[in-house]
Amino acid sequence: MVEAFKKDMMKQYEKTDLGSMKYFLGIQVQQLEKGIFMYQEKYAENLLKRFNMLNCKPMDTPMAINLKLSSNGGAPRADASMYRSIVGSLIYLSNTRPDIVHAVSVVSRFMNDPSNHHFAAVKRILRYVQGTKGYGLKYTQEKESILVGFTDSDWAGAIDDRRSTSGHVFFLGKKVISWSSKKQSTVALSTAEAEYISATSAACEAVWIRRILADLHQEQNTPTKL
Repeated sequence: MVEAFKKDMMKQYEKTDLGSMKYFLGIQVQQLEKGIFMYQEKYAENLLKRFNMLNCKPMDTPMAINLKLSSNGGAPRADASMYRSIVGSLIYLSNTRPDIVHAVSVVSRFMNDPSNHHFAAVKRILRYVQGTKGYGLKYTQEKESILVGFTDSDWAGAIDDRRSTSGHVFFLGKKVISWSSKKQSTVALSTAEAEYISATSAACEAVWIRRILADLHQEQNTPTKL
């Protein structure tokens, strides 16, 4: 069916067939018999090389457990231009790396006036990327794809304004299709309120995804578990 569609397009429009997509805007694509694997290994290597971290020692996690960063930590100021360049590159890397989204979200809050403490947190993310350059997203065909979401929050995780952070990830079957980590717009007065705000944001995302799936004739016939 795909080949017939391509031949029909070739007849109607002047175009060149470049074959199956393998590389696009820094994203590598492996089209396998059992699915598609998307990753950014080459982009990650170039990122590490650009900032002299290609031979750094890998870390097991992108962020230290219970790390709390503040804009007024008293540490010396870091190179803001380099800091913004690294964080911006990591934001693009997160297109296929949900595992670094939260850490990148945290360090991106200090792009205006970063300190050495913030820069150390960014370097830890780079060291984590060093050991996980081949990570990515794999999409395989499944007989039944049920939309399921997971959500969580940290209460008053931001020291400067006492705001919480919401996070959610959605799976269609076994495939990750949507993820987010974002500081909440209001100050939650309890852990329960922080969780409700996070769940509300995730519920809105679920409604949006269900509508897109319906437009693609992939309607969800059962309620979405969150």
